[in-house]
Amino acid sequence: MREQAFRFGRARHLVGIAGLPPTAPGAVGVIVLNAGLVHRIGPFRLHVDMTRRLNELGYPTLRFDQSTIGDSGASGESQTRVQQVCADVDDAMALLHQHAACSRFVLVGLCSGAQNAHTVACGEHSHEKLDGVVFLDGYAYRTFGFRLRHYLPRLFNAKRWWRWLVRKSREVGGGGNEPVFGVAPLPQDVVRVDLKGMLDRGLKLCLVYSGGINMDFNHARQFRECFGSLMNRPAVSTRYIEETDHTYVLVDDRRHLIEHIEAWLQRNFPIAHAGASS
Repeated sequence: MREQAFRFGRARHLVGIAGLPPTAPGAVGVIVLNAGLVHRIGPFRLHVDMTRRLNELGYPTLRFDQSTIGDSGASGESQTRVQQVCADVDDAMALLHQHAACSRFVLVGLCSGAQNAHTVACGEHSHEKLDGVVFLDGYAYRTFGFRLRHYLPRLFNAKRWWRWLVRKSREVGGGGNEPVFGVAPLPQDVVRVDLKGMLDRGLKLCLVYSGGINMDFNHARQFRECFGSLMNRPAVSTRYIEETDHTYVLVDDRRHLIEHIEAWLQRNFPIAHAGASS
């Protein structure tokens, strides 16, 4: 297996690292998107560990910085955010097609990377090349079940009530006006329709949510609460890992996540005669 750095894209503004193992023609390429503003190595080198493990199994990979993130610059084109995301991924697919003969792809995205993967999978052109998507802490919605699980245990916890009173008193005193940063999610019904469209087009979906987003998601049942019977379809894999945090800071947590993604890929997109690690 070898890794190679590339500067690529329509304006040669993108920077990425491709893992190019010896593999059979037609192998599915795996493209890993930025998690927020973290550059292509991923939080705590998650993307490095993931792609190198997948390379050992024979999957060509690309971890790259999208436009204006990490080492990548701007394309100089006037585009909407959606157009920019889709164009960047198209460029990434073209690179793996050129150097590893990949014609089909799987996207992996954590947090905003999952949102970007969702955007691409809904696009008019890129989704034609997609076989699957791995959503890590993607769109989540506070359901009725979430509220029962979240609030009922707190009703009888005196310490929580005390902390709530202290916090409210500080807000009244003017100390509670700290800015809140976040990305407004798409409406729940829109995401449900989008996921149905992906499945109807034959995509395989892997949804993995961590305990690090427990203010929005707190049980494996919530997949179905959020997205309905779509989660029962054979092309969907779901897993809730309560004990992990959002960025997989612990080595064992990262290893378990990578093993889960590895098993999902091998089950859905097996590679014949995978190359061995060098």
